[in-house]
Amino acid sequence: MSSVVVITGSAGLIGSEAVRHFAGLGMDVVGVDNDMRGYFFGADGSTQWNLQRLTKEVGDRYTHHSLDIRDRDGLDALFAKLGKNVGLVIHAAAQPSHDWAAREPFTDFDVNAVGTINMLEATRRHAKDAPFIFTSTNKVYGDTPNSLPLIEQPTRWELPEDHKWYGGIDETMSIDSSMHSVFGASKVAADIMVQEYGRYFDMPTAVFRGGTLTGPGHSAAELHGFLAYLMRCVMEQRVYKIFGYQGKMVRDAIHSHDLVSAFEAFHKAPRIAEIYNMGGGRYSNCSHIEAFKIASEITGLEARTEYVDQNRAGDHQWWISSTARFEEHYPDWKMTYDVPAILREIYESNQDVWKA
Repeated sequence: MSSVVVITGSAGLIGSEAVRHFAGLGMDVVGVDNDMRGYFFGADGSTQWNLQRLTKEVGDRYTHHSLDIRDRDGLDALFAKLGKNVGLVIHAAAQPSHDWAAREPFTDFDVNAVGTINMLEATRRHAKDAPFIFTSTNKVYGDTPNSLPLIEQPTRWELPEDHKWYGGIDETMSIDSSMHSVFGASKVAADIMVQEYGRYFDMPTAVFRGGTLTGPGHSAAELHGFLAYLMRCVMEQRVYKIFGYQGKMVRDAIHSHDLVSAFEAFHKAPRIAEIYNMGGGRYSNCSHIEAFKIASEITGLEARTEYVDQNRAGDHQWWISSTARFEEHYPDWKMTYDVPAILREIYESNQDVWKA
């Protein structure tokens, strides 16, 4: 088996989890990350701290390239050098924020859409048989989930139990005729292109449409990183702005470890042009109100919040993923973290850095 895994966004949340995981399996990891997150979100968002931690932990198994995924020639040269040694590609680099995308639409599209085709083409030319895993987003469905018949409950919005998607939204939901946000649209372009390279060029590609991806490796900033940023605000006694829906909007949260173990399952038994909704499902989900209650119980601190009556454009009022399709294809995969476990781990791993 080819022994090199190329991971973009390797100092980010999913990238760094994947670096540790696949290095732990004995693969050599080539990381591509130029800390664009620092440019997007300022000091809070920078991944430099995570990169330093990574290089210490993983040692010789990790080689870092501060390469921009918009640099087509740079990526091609890297893949040409690695060639057939590449046994897996995990493309996790992205501009991940709705709000930020609207500020610089060209940058957002060039990173998310053009960066993805740059990666696909480099892989096709030099390592065509390597499984190509892409971290997409549930935002490809736009605001269609907001047309669901939601019922207001004391702490959350909820679907009626007899609704076909009560257990989670599956991949049959349409991605058309909805408002996606500029970010959502650039991710749609990338998502479809990953599928197309699979079908058209017969490459083993998988699109993982993530719900809330989370874990202690998140560089938590206001514009991106829901649970990590929420815990950071409680610990540092910052004011957290809740945007609309009475703070009852529901998110399913999947820990980076559980997502990366799904990547491993796909790597072992790859398929062509697959799409998977991938989130915490019914096992791991919460509203903002519920998350603050859990965070306060863990920290012993009261949350400081400010309610903004305007929801973010295109934001989901309720999202729970169905992982049934993935579980049908990979029945040995299991979710291990729920929301309280995720928040506790974020708290414990950041006690030294996030202080009031």
